[in-house]
Amino acid sequence: MGAQGLSSRAIIGHFFARLEQQDGAGYVNRIGTIPFPSDQASEEYKWLGQSPAMREMIGGRHAKGLRENGFIIKNKAYESTLKISVDDLRRDKTAQILVRVAEQADRANAHWAKLMAAAIIAGESTLCYDGQYFFDTDHTEGDSGAQSNDITYDSVSTTLPTAAEYEAAILKSVEQIISFKDDQAEPMNENAMDFVIMVPVGHMAAAAAALKNPVIVDSNGSRTNTIANLGGFNFQLAVNPRLTWTTKFATFRADGNVKPIIRQEEVPLEVSAIAEGSELEFNERQHHYGIYASRGLDYGYWQHANLTTFV
Repeated sequence: MGAQGLSSRAIIGHFFARLEQQDGAGYVNRIGTIPFPSDQASEEYKWLGQSPAMREMIGGRHAKGLRENGFIIKNKAYESTLKISVDDLRRDKTAQILVRVAEQADRANAHWAKLMAAAIIAGESTLCYDGQYFFDTDHTEGDSGAQSNDITYDSVSTTLPTAAEYEAAILKSVEQIISFKDDQAEPMNENAMDFVIMVPVGHMAAAAAALKNPVIVDSNGSRTNTIANLGGFNFQLAVNPRLTWTTKFATFRADGNVKPIIRQEEVPLEVSAIAEGSELEFNERQHHYGIYASRGLDYGYWQHANLTTFV
């Protein structure tokens, strides 16, 4: 059925139905928090360090204070407005207008992925809560010592790594994340088992082979794929066409209490219309259908992320 004869209420209903059907990119909720509610222009988040580890009770209790690293996330307003001619609406018999409505809803659902991709790309030059770049070689916090979540891996071609090189690079990135210590020099990720491997489109084939092929072929011949036979661990491949990288990929821990990306939402996606009986319809014979949201995003735990560059 086309949009012919549909009221603005029905078209808005189509918006919401489509919004509920499509959740956006599958990795969004895995590496970004479910949006924290907000009721003001910005919210302050304090990273309070790790809770005290168990110790032998000698000389009574040793109370440990909380660290007060923190950051502020500002909400920004976002909109998308679709203009529809009343005449086109009246004549639409082929559902073309509803296709546009569905596309607008899909774009709205992809908005978190767009914001997250921009933050990930900027991770080497944008500060996170500890005052270092999100992807950096010299993170330090309390008694952690210097730690890097910005590593390299040698490859024959930096833009076209092989499946064998990707397999080894992914394992190295996971080793890096598991090795991180908290501000008390305690292991930060000793229970990490679930990871998202985010790659640019040009690395899709090699990364997919590294994660799924039972056999890997390298300079020494054929051998068993370590990742495909690594019991207990789970790896999700996220091919991200928004990434501008040609020599890099990112690994994220997906099963931590705190995600690598923090999302905040003041106004969830809402749909409104200027339609039947409006001054716009009378003067210009148009209807406007708009989507609006107020939200913000910033970096969470850098310890749950690692950037690998092929060199």
